[in-house]
Amino acid sequence: MERGGSAVRTVWIGLAGFLGAASRYHFEGWVSNRWPTPFPWGTFTVNVTGCFVLGFVFTLLTERLLPHPELRTAITIGFVGAYTTFSTFAFETLRLGEDGAVALALGNVVASVLFGIAAVWLGTVIGRAL
Repeated sequence: MERGGSAVRTVWIGLAGFLGAASRYHFEGWVSNRWPTPFPWGTFTVNVTGCFVLGFVFTLLTERLLPHPELRTAITIGFVGAYTTFSTFAFETLRLGEDGAVALALGNVVASVLFGIAAVWLGTVIGRAL
């Protein structure tokens, strides 16, 4: 391990990652059960809310609160990194296409990118406004 607290940072990232993964599991399941459609609403909602949280928290932590770098890293990389899921998005999009739902697959790609960028922007704006 390098100097500068990297072992401690790794532990904090792991703990925050556990919380992010558990949050994703429960929230994604709740959304998917509430709206059981071929479109992957659970993954979409998790990724868009994760984009908002990253924009908001990163802005708040780097421009306003200025906490210890290890806390900032634990939240942004650990929690948000484990909460969001690009691989599941890609897998579900491929499955939609393979199942003949090409319009849903393309809609998932376009909506995920557009809403994700908009959510990061909105989170950043709100983080700066506080």
